[in-house]
Amino acid sequence: MGVPEAREYLRRWNRDGDVLEFDRSSATVELAARALGVEPGRIAKTLSFRGRERPLLVLAAGDARIDNKKFKAAFGLKASMLSPEEALERTGHPVGGICPFGLATELDVYLDESLRRFDHVFPACGSGNSALRCTLAQLEEYSASKAWVDVCSG
Repeated sequence: MGVPEAREYLRRWNRDGDVLEFDRSSATVELAARALGVEPGRIAKTLSFRGRERPLLVLAAGDARIDNKKFKAAFGLKASMLSPEEALERTGHPVGGICPFGLATELDVYLDESLRRFDHVFPACGSGNSALRCTLAQLEEYSASKAWVDVCSG
């Protein structure tokens, strides 16, 4: 599971060949920024939370943090992240490589406003050493996001 599923998913946009894989870890924002030579904010981290009926994913800028009050206002529930095991089971991707591409189960995906200050960002692609460069419009399309939300601070 992981990169092959993300590549297969991205094939419909002819982007399967654009997945970057590194010979070192990019499993944290700092490591990914170093591997790509970009500022940490450009890393589009994918965070997995418990939802009402099913988990939900929020993609946010790498330097942003979830604001619990904003999260509750947006989703009507407390921000409670999935365990690494739950995240792997539901997304098909390990923590450090979670992305909205090629998911194991259908999940609601949201994009946080913290990403809007960038023209392009780098989400992971199913492993702790992968990424994809994409514009915000591409990220919105590829992730099939439900909406833009404002659930972060910083």
